[in-house]
Amino acid sequence: MTGSNIYIFQVDAFTKKPFSGNPAAVCITDSKMEEGWMQKVAQEMNLSETAFLWPSNDKSFNLKWFTPTTEVDLCGHATLAAAKILFSQNYLSQSEKNEITFNTNSGKLTANLIDNMIELDFPIEREVALEEYDELIRALRIGYSSIKFVGKNQFDFLVEVESEEKLGEIAPDHNKLAELTERGVIVTSASSLPSYDFVSRFFAPAVGVAEDPVTGSAHCNLGPYWKDRLHKDELIAYQDSDRGGEIKVKVDEQNDRVILGGQAVVVFKGTLLCQ
Repeated sequence: MTGSNIYIFQVDAFTKKPFSGNPAAVCITDSKMEEGWMQKVAQEMNLSETAFLWPSNDKSFNLKWFTPTTEVDLCGHATLAAAKILFSQNYLSQSEKNEITFNTNSGKLTANLIDNMIELDFPIEREVALEEYDELIRALRIGYSSIKFVGKNQFDFLVEVESEEKLGEIAPDHNKLAELTERGVIVTSASSLPSYDFVSRFFAPAVGVAEDPVTGSAHCNLGPYWKDRLHKDELIAYQDSDRGGEIKVKVDEQNDRVILGGQAVVVFKGTLLCQ
């Protein structure tokens, strides 16, 4: 940001190709703006998330995330997008150029630049198995015979289905899902391809996102879930949306952390003319 200009960027996250992955807006200001203003900007951008950044006194950055309808407490792809802008657009000093600390509603999160990969240090999310889930399965419009597991973490439901083919067939009732969820539903299966360990989709109509293209925060749960089943600490995941995206996941259970690795592409930069 220079003078009174407020810059806003659009970044495709968890991809190395433009016009794929998950697009996020990143808005950088000199100080905290009113949350109502942030919500209006996010609604104007009309992407699954818009990240808002402003500097802190200790060389870290404050970070908030908004969907077009509400603020959320954790977002992976918009954090990756924010880190990409700070690393690539000369916002950091020489001593800070490879590591960023973000102050968020989910605590301190870090981003590290390693070659052309950005690694995000996020908290682990663990699910608890559910015994009653009839309404959820009806809203997802999938047969009970396809279900291998249903659970819930503090943000989302987690559903494992029997195959990647079944995962791709899901066409949920978004209105019903919005009534049943606080944030969203992760649906996952083992990958049919040797290049990936597991695949997933993410539906979040309750926060204004019918289907998210690539959901970093969902992998805070998916990482430990598939680690337990595949007995691997490092996994490669693919989110099977129309745009698609790849996430590298490292599970550090000793410290209750998940490292999410991905690339990102800056698509455009603009200036907000209305405040």
